[in-house]
Amino acid sequence: MKTYKFGETKVYLHKNDLPSSLKFPNEIAIDTETTGLNLVRDRLCLIQIAFSKNESHLVKFDNSFFKKRKTPKNLVALLSDKKIKKIFHYARFDLAIIRKSFGFYCENLFCTKIASKLVRTYTDRHGLKDLCKEILGVDLNKAQQSSDWSSEELSDQQIKYASYDVIFLFKLKEILNLMLIREDRQQLSQIIFSFLKTRIELDFMGWIDSDIFAH
Repeated sequence: MKTYKFGETKVYLHKNDLPSSLKFPNEIAIDTETTGLNLVRDRLCLIQIAFSKNESHLVKFDNSFFKKRKTPKNLVALLSDKKIKKIFHYARFDLAIIRKSFGFYCENLFCTKIASKLVRTYTDRHGLKDLCKEILGVDLNKAQQSSDWSSEELSDQQIKYASYDVIFLFKLKEILNLMLIREDRQQLSQIIFSFLKTRIELDFMGWIDSDIFAH
């Protein structure tokens, strides 16, 4: 395990699984980094999990990890725990790559991108960078977004980028949830979050760019 410090945030980099000594909180923020955005072709390289704004855990997978059909037992225990709230930004992709990699769907979730689209109807800018800048006054540096996450050694810039993609999700979720309540769309958001499993199944079956409800 390697430890990094960026501002007030400690980042712990683990190999292939979380340590069994960790105590899981009631709420976590999750993001993933992959070799690309194709669910069939590409694989999971890194999963980042924030326990709070001040503590983030990154799990980097060896290139051969999934070929050996190994199971990261501690990570799976965390992600499959239905009592733990899981916050994502663009949960559709992250849930899908977790489903492909580990064989299950995360439950009890909140997606800041979906919530943003439900309440920030005055704009079409719903990216994480846009949300952080408008709602939190934080200007995220996304320069590492398209870097090589399958590299044997990740750079300090990649580690910082990966941690910053999760540590701000807690506050975003809190504020967006209040906006959902204000606009009387909280129940609608929960229904949509529950539908994500079906939407992802359609993605895996080939309807990734199709709207089956269209005329």
